Amino acid sequence: MFGLFKKFKDGFAKTVSAIAAKTAAIFGAKPIDASSLETLEEALYTADFGVETTEEILTEIKAAYKKDKTLHGQEAAKIGAAVLKRVLAGSEGSLDVTTKPANPVVIAMIGVNGSGKTTTSAKLAWKLKQEGKTVTLAACDTFRAAAVEQLKSWATRLELEIVASHTGADSAAVAFDGWQAAKSRGRDFLIVDTAGRLHTKVNLMEELAKIRRVLQKNDPTAPQHRWLVVDGSLGSNSIEQAKVFHDSFGLTGIVVTKLDGTSRGGALVGIYRQLKIPIYFLGLGEKAEDLQPFSVDNYVKAIFGIE
Repeated sequence: MFGLFKKFKDGFAKTVSAIAAKTAAIFGAKPIDASSLETLEEALYTADFGVETTEEILTEIKAAYKKDKTLHGQEAAKIGAAVLKRVLAGSEGSLDVTTKPANPVVIAMIGVNGSGKTTTSAKLAWKLKQEGKTVTLAACDTFRAAAVEQLKSWATRLELEIVASHTGADSAAVAFDGWQAAKSRGRDFLIVDTAGRLHTKVNLMEELAKIRRVLQKNDPTAPQHRWLVVDGSLGSNSIEQAKVFHDSFGLTGIVVTKLDGTSRGGALVGIYRQLKIPIYFLGLGEKAEDLQPFSVDNYVKAIFGIE
């Protein structure tokens, strides 16, 4: 657990430093004051926690400060952490890996190009494999020239099973073949890496709908999971992106990537507040093991610098 928390803390280093650089007095042992509260407010907005969450955190800290003018920074941090935990209650996604499914459980990975969708698909497959599950990857982003080769490269490196075709192939046909292969081999999971951009948003949504229809010819319940992969560095802009995909495809989960390189690590709070879609994983680095299950407790502790 300590190692996992360290991964979170390291992954959120930029967000933490963006806050802590301005709020050393708040999160330290000294009593807080009105000036340090203003600094905290600025830091929370900078990290993209949004108006609602920032105001809730500040309201409770100010109330405590009003009662006790000797309120120390460490105590203020704990109050802020408690508020954030309350806001994120129910946000941890949990993937059932304990039972052997009758058919492959399909996870459709959705998102725009550049979100880290393809690499996340490979990392997720590797993670499930490490947990003793059998997994097939389906390279259905056939519209981006490098996507199929990128996923093949990850599959080779991590020794993962993959079903792929050539660039420009029918992505729904690849999804169909992927499901058939996973079923015939008795695999637990099929991870479908979908296209991130076509000529228009309408075309993209139609392609995703087609993949879903084709998968349902094999299994009416597929894809059981429809996860949006969002680039954490987009900050609050990722909320609108999530809304569009949710309206069109009915998302069941979120994966937030690239959080190790951004000072805007508060954006995932806004996504959850708006859509109430569980967050399953966070991308905290380039390595396969840097895809980590989302933990509210570890996230909150890392943000507020609580050991």
